[in-house]
Amino acid sequence: MNSQSSFSLARAGHWFLHSGIQEPNGGVARYHLSATGKNLPVSTEITGYACSALAYLHRLTDEPQYLTAAERAAKFLTEVAWQPAIAAMPFEVGEPLPPAYFFDCGIIVRGLLAVFQRNADPRLLDIARQVGLFMGRAFRAPGGKLHPIIALPSMEPWPYQKRWSREPGCLQLKSALAWDQLAAFFPSDPFLDWYEEALNAALHTWDSFLPGDPDPLRVMDRLHAHSYFLEGMLPRSQRPEVQATLLAAIDKTGHYLREISPQFQRSDVCGQLLRARIYAGNVDLAAASEEADWCASHQVFGTEPMQDGGFCFGRRDGAALPYMNPVSTAFCLQALEHWRQFGAGEFPRDLAELI
Repeated sequence: MNSQSSFSLARAGHWFLHSGIQEPNGGVARYHLSATGKNLPVSTEITGYACSALAYLHRLTDEPQYLTAAERAAKFLTEVAWQPAIAAMPFEVGEPLPPAYFFDCGIIVRGLLAVFQRNADPRLLDIARQVGLFMGRAFRAPGGKLHPIIALPSMEPWPYQKRWSREPGCLQLKSALAWDQLAAFFPSDPFLDWYEEALNAALHTWDSFLPGDPDPLRVMDRLHAHSYFLEGMLPRSQRPEVQATLLAAIDKTGHYLREISPQFQRSDVCGQLLRARIYAGNVDLAAASEEADWCASHQVFGTEPMQDGGFCFGRRDGAALPYMNPVSTAFCLQALEHWRQFGAGEFPRDLAELI
C-alpha cells in the first residue's frame, strides 16, 4: 500500500495527458477496464470533470499541455455534444438521442467555466449559460425538486426509480453549484434563485439519504452521492444552519466510510470527504490524515501509460478493483494537493476550482 508521501501530482497529471483516457475527439471515457484493456464510451459528464481537472492542473503548473487538453475536452462538449436545435446536453453522443441528466449538466457547466477562466473564450461562457438555462427550464419541479433525468428531445421527465441516481435527492446540490457560479457572470438571470431553491430542498431531505440500503456495499456507493451534498453546501457554509448541517453530514459520511472500508472502499469517497473537511474548516486532523493516506493508496504506478499515475476505482476485501477512473483521479489528486496546501498554510479556498 502506498503512503501519503508517495503521491505524485506530476504522474497523476501525466496520466490524464498520456493514458488514452481522453479520446482523439477530445471526449473522455467513463473509465478504463484494466482486465480488457478498453475504455468505456465517452461521457459528457466525465468530459466536464476532465475540463475542471485539466484546468486545475494548468493553474498549478502553468504547463500549456494541460490547457491544450482542457480546450480539446471543452471543444467536444460545445461542438459535438451540445444540441443547439433543442438547446440541450445529452449524457452521451449518439442516435437515437440519449437522455439528459441534471447532474451531468451541472458538472459540464462547471467544467466549461473552469476552462473559460484559463483562456477567456467567450463561446465557453455562452454555452455554459445556455446549459445552465436548460437545467432550470427542463429539470426544475414544484417544491424545489429536481428531476434527475429527462428524455430528449421531448423534455419529459423519466419516471423515478428507487435508485439514488434516478430520483430527486440532496446529491443534486453539487450540480446546482453551476447556478451559483453562473450568477456571478449573469446576475440578471434567475441562477441565484435556482441555487437557493435547490439548497433549501436539500437541507430538508438530506438526513434520510444515509444509509438508505441494508447492503453495506451499496451504502458505500451512496456515500459517493452523499458527498456531493457536502460539496454543494460549501458556498453557503458561513450560514450557521448550513455550517451545522455540513459538519454533521461530514461526521456521518466519515462514520460509514470507516465502518464499510474493510469490505469495500471507493477512492472517490475518500477524496470527496477530505476536500469537504478542508473547505469547511474546523478540520479533524487525525481523520483527514487517515483519509489522505487512503487517497494516496489508490494511486497506481506501473510501466504502461494507463497503469501509471492514475487512481483505481477502489478496493474490495483489500484487493484493487480493475478500473482506472478519471473521476477518482481528479478527486484524489486535488484532495491530496489541498491537504498539502492546508498543511503548509496556503490553502486558497477557491470554490470555483473544486472539481
